Amino acid sequence: MRLPISILFGLTLGVGALAAVAGARGGAQPMPIHNGPPVVVELFQSQGCSSCPPAEANLNGLADRSDVIALSFAVTYWDYLGWRDSFAKAQFTQRQWDYARFNRQDNVATPQVWINGRTTIVGSDRAQLDAAIRAAKSVGPALAVKDGRAIIAAGPAQTQGADLWVATYDPRTIQVAIGAGENGGRTLPHRNIVTQLSRIGHWSGPATSFALPHAPAGMRNAVFLQAGRGGPILAAVQS
Repeated sequence: MRLPISILFGLTLGVGALAAVAGARGGAQPMPIHNGPPVVVELFQSQGCSSCPPAEANLNGLADRSDVIALSFAVTYWDYLGWRDSFAKAQFTQRQWDYARFNRQDNVATPQVWINGRTTIVGSDRAQLDAAIRAAKSVGPALAVKDGRAIIAAGPAQTQGADLWVATYDPRTIQVAIGAGENGGRTLPHRNIVTQLSRIGHWSGPATSFALPHAPAGMRNAVFLQAGRGGPILAAVQS
């Protein structure tokens, strides 16, 4: 994969065979590949990155699964090539850097997938992605959404706490015509694009609840507990 000259690729990530899997739409729910609470799969990508479309296709293929919360974060550092990503925000670039710094990595790159904030892969190899989802663990308290509130169960006595976040995303397939840059001339499908990321509060162990923002019409919210910026995700739910 080729990165902008201003971004060094320092992640020891292996790139496997490319797999483009379309998301199931309007049919039966896809068979789950993970037992237990949903796994948060975060893709960091850019419309200006020629290596990103296969990873985006894989995320699109996960978008309808009940056992996965698939989120696509558009980053800004490819914009200098002449195509400004229509979904990118500096906040999302910062989130990718938070993961890098928490995990003592010096650089970031696209595409990159983080799974439950613990495991990172490129995301272009669907078999590798499915295997990482199957291996994901859930170690946090029970988390549910009811009547516009996130309800968090009590954690063990040694719990250090975690931040409650809400990611608002668009579940539709959005076709984006790319006018310049490495993907110039292509039309790329995007799903589960995150449009807003908000920290709602801090959970320190006891059972509690927090009011959640209302998702705009046509949008959905993913709610998750994360142990520090760039730390592991302890629990997650969609609303």
